[in-house]
Amino acid sequence: MASSREFVNYVREQLSGRDDVVIRPMMGEYLVYWGGKVGGDICDNRLLVKPVPSALRLLPDASLEPPYPGAKDMILVEDLEDRPFLTSLMDAMEPELPARKKRTPKKKPG
Repeated sequence: MASSREFVNYVREQLSGRDDVVIRPMMGEYLVYWGGKVGGDICDNRLLVKPVPSALRLLPDASLEPPYPGAKDMILVEDLEDRPFLTSLMDAMEPELPARKKRTPKKKPG
């Protein structure tokens, strides 16, 4: 089941404690970026974040679930009502998120 536009808009609003949050469609679902890094996914009307140490520490009882079959487990964020907590979660996670990979330009044939 793909995430609804209403849920994506709701998550965007709840993450608005930071002005650098970007939600981009990707293969039928959505990637969530902050600080220019991928920190989470929105899949099947769920917000999932990468299981970096700070997220595991701040969400010790959260369940680990794959965003889609065959994917690595991510942390399910169930309480989307607490905006200050979501902002502090993103702030804590940012230094631990991997930097975006630089894309090498394709060589032109010829």
